Amino acid sequence: MIVVPEEWANRFKGRDIFDSLFAIDGKVYRNKEGRKTLRFTIDGKNYFGKFHSGIGWKTLLKNLIQFRTPVLGARNEWMAIRRLEQLGIHTMRLVGYGKRGKNPARVQSFVITEELKNTISLEEFCRSWTKTPPSYSLKKALITKVAETARTLHENGINHRDLYICHFLLDITSGIDHIDNKNPVLYLIDLHRVKFHSNTPVRWRIKDVAALYFSSMDTGLTNRDLLRFIRAYSNKEIKAALNEKKFWQKVKSRGNSFYSEFKRKYPTAIINFDRES
Repeated sequence: MIVVPEEWANRFKGRDIFDSLFAIDGKVYRNKEGRKTLRFTIDGKNYFGKFHSGIGWKTLLKNLIQFRTPVLGARNEWMAIRRLEQLGIHTMRLVGYGKRGKNPARVQSFVITEELKNTISLEEFCRSWTKTPPSYSLKKALITKVAETARTLHENGINHRDLYICHFLLDITSGIDHIDNKNPVLYLIDLHRVKFHSNTPVRWRIKDVAALYFSSMDTGLTNRDLLRFIRAYSNKEIKAALNEKKFWQKVKSRGNSFYSEFKRKYPTAIINFDRES
């Protein structure tokens, strides 16, 4: 199965489209464990491609033995992007998708999206907040938007599995000093590990929300900010939301564990993640 724009099909006419895309040159952001992520240009327009060449039987069996869900190809991200579009969540813009082969350890696949221009990750945008806080209205709007996005995912049987603030890209088309304080636009990216459920299990909701809590710990959030997130995520008045005490205690505990582990490995670092797309 291959889905690409008609002009690309014409460009690669007479050649194997799959092989041509897998061989395309660009800036490589990641190339390990059977997945390569790179930024490339066609006809003056920039794209991001994730090319999966298979994780191999050894890695596949290791994941299964450890009861972990391996990412076997690009189809998961392709499906996730389409689902988020249906839910009205801003995300990457699909351009192409392809898959070939039946061997689950060696199947080849790709997903290609347009480059998201004029954006900055929330991780980078929030990095100076401890010294230079944003306006009250902008901080409120961003916290609410992130919480509502997480709630929408979870209410619709989706969990991200890497829901760190670096995977939210803030639209700064009008300039970083002219962001809409009431309705900022955030794009959710890096969806290759997304899981789908009929109902999102509590343990996966906790992991996602704890990841958000952990990755925002160095941004200077106050207790009031955290309560605002809880209210928006729960979609309840704060008193009713806090009745779910067990859930929020587990979120806090899991987030603190993430943070402690990070600081053990990188004692002098602030939280930082590599952006892939």
